[in-house]
Amino acid sequence: MRAPLPMSAAAAATATLSVSATRADVFYPSSDGKPMAENMWQAKAILNASGDLGAAHPKALVAADILVYPEEGNNRKSIAPDVLVAFDVGTHNRSCYFVWEEGKPPDWVLEVASPSTQAKDRDRKRRDYAEMGVPEYWMFDAKGDVYPEGTPRLQGLKLKDGEYHPLDSHVVAGKRMIHSEVLGLDVRVENGLLRFHDAATGKDIRHRSEIEADEKLAQAATEHAQAQAKQEAAQRKTAEARAEQEAARADREAARRSAAEARVAELEAALRLSRANHPPE
Repeated sequence: MRAPLPMSAAAAATATLSVSATRADVFYPSSDGKPMAENMWQAKAILNASGDLGAAHPKALVAADILVYPEEGNNRKSIAPDVLVAFDVGTHNRSCYFVWEEGKPPDWVLEVASPSTQAKDRDRKRRDYAEMGVPEYWMFDAKGDVYPEGTPRLQGLKLKDGEYHPLDSHVVAGKRMIHSEVLGLDVRVENGLLRFHDAATGKDIRHRSEIEADEKLAQAATEHAQAQAKQEAAQRKTAEARAEQEAARADREAARRSAAEARVAELEAALRLSRANHPPE
């Protein structure tokens, strides 16, 4: 396994940085000392694919750049897929993927091309994965200029009779896609990344960046609503205070009017009494 770059949450959940593993007194290194990626195109494609596949299949093992050992007792033979998916093996952390302990090889593997590995991806690794019995092997040129001219940028291969055969592509809404029977998803290239599409729902598996953007929008909307509610509460409090002041002012005016009316009545009563006691001659 090559020295890892920062992983997506889904990839990190299924990878571990332990340095070795021992099985039956045989030491199996968990790192081959090679970098996970040679450039940003490759790194982003690996992390994006592992994150999206983790979201699409949360109960499957989705791991980026983990060493796979196909033969028990043979620590000289290993291979590190850029991304692997294995169903029904559990999602617990592993230092390596031991085929004899997992009970099967990975179900799906992806190699993202780099200038130094693209030839091996199309030749030696293709043979190794076929020999291991990986049902589907996918290759992707993230940068778009690594494969020889005329070579499809995205290739999906299905194992049949010990050999890999290209999966057919189809066009949906003007977009070329390849269907993965193993994943149950359509796969296409979009903006230098792999996009996974669920034909059953008619929706794309959303990138983590899209989910985070929506979360930020939702958070901003919540903060705006909270600020607006706070402002409205302050306005209501101000209006209530003003209403209380107006009510108090009205009470004072009513009291003054009542007092004045009472004084007028008192004076009128006094005048009537005075006239009664001193009638005009």
